[in-house]
Amino acid sequence: MDVLDLARAQFAVTGSLHFLFVVLTLGLAPLVAIMQTRHVISGKPVFERMARFWGQIYVINYALGVFTGLVMEFQFGLSWSGLSRYAGDVFGAPLAIETMVAFFLESTFLGLWIFGWHRLPRWLHLACIWLVALTAYASAFWILVANSFLQNPAAAELRGDHLVLTDFGALLTNPTLVFALPHVLGAGLFVGSFVIIGASAYHLFRRTSEWEFFVRSLRLGVVGALIGTTITVGFGYAQFGAVGLVQPGKFNGGPAVGVPLGFMILIGQLIQFAVMFGLTPLLFRDWLARWRWTHPLLMLMTPLPFIAAILGWLVREIGRQPWIVYGRLTVKDAMSPGLTPGMIVGSFVAFTGVLGLLAVVDYLLITRTVRRGPAAATLGASGRPPAPAPALIL
Repeated sequence: MDVLDLARAQFAVTGSLHFLFVVLTLGLAPLVAIMQTRHVISGKPVFERMARFWGQIYVINYALGVFTGLVMEFQFGLSWSGLSRYAGDVFGAPLAIETMVAFFLESTFLGLWIFGWHRLPRWLHLACIWLVALTAYASAFWILVANSFLQNPAAAELRGDHLVLTDFGALLTNPTLVFALPHVLGAGLFVGSFVIIGASAYHLFRRTSEWEFFVRSLRLGVVGALIGTTITVGFGYAQFGAVGLVQPGKFNGGPAVGVPLGFMILIGQLIQFAVMFGLTPLLFRDWLARWRWTHPLLMLMTPLPFIAAILGWLVREIGRQPWIVYGRLTVKDAMSPGLTPGMIVGSFVAFTGVLGLLAVVDYLLITRTVRRGPAAATLGASGRPPAPAPALIL
């Protein structure tokens, strides 16, 4: 492999690993907010325990995901300085807004939510988690604004040797953004819901004493998955027409695009049908919770939304090759000058090693939290002895 192929492979691997954290964060945040909202409205302790337990998983993923984002920033500076020189005036603006406004606000509200349990008034504390979810969506919006510019640089014109922004409104209404944003947010809800479904199925299969807790979690997960898959698949198909207007032939790029595109559609469509016609009807009288033979199947389905999300990201990025700014700047010209294969291999190993380690740690911590169950959740613990779990009735 030459330097260009190594650099592209490095970005694909590190970008995919980073996206695993992002998509789970986008999915869990609104679900945790819904759980806490139900507690504040109803006063039922089970919803507070749900918000604390699933919120702890969210915090673990968010904290480790921050470090994966830093690795991505280092990679841009190392390998793709040509992109910064040519399009930094436009491409860098939404990234700067995302970091300085959305990300910092999200971190601030998350800190208030984490340390505000039993300290802040309940409605103010509830507002914090909703603001976390909204600022997470704002972060996704600005990241996709930047990415959509690479897909369709309609808001800029060439002046001298670099692009300058000429129409901020066009940047925010880019056709490759309008349909991509709900598609990504739906994918996040799809992923987060199936994490809840899989973990709940694990405990129900083991005949947990936390029957009410995981039955309610399972219901919310299935409803979230139904909404998430519908949005993801619907806006996914809508992108075929919108993207085709600015990138003709994007989805006909040979096996490199066709294979991940085909598997992505297959996974998304099959799971949508399974949720719509299989899981949702079984919520009636809690059949899905009571039928233990379904629980291993639900656990096996949990990784599939992650796989579909990564395949979707690969299709979006590979489909515009050989351009990094479509029609304006090739990937080759965007590379930093003076890079050698040894430098790329060294950074590839370092970046992949760090991100891979963070992904493993994230998985192990989340798995341990799930196995220990809600009784061991430390987020928002008040120091009072936990209420006894209701007896298991089947």
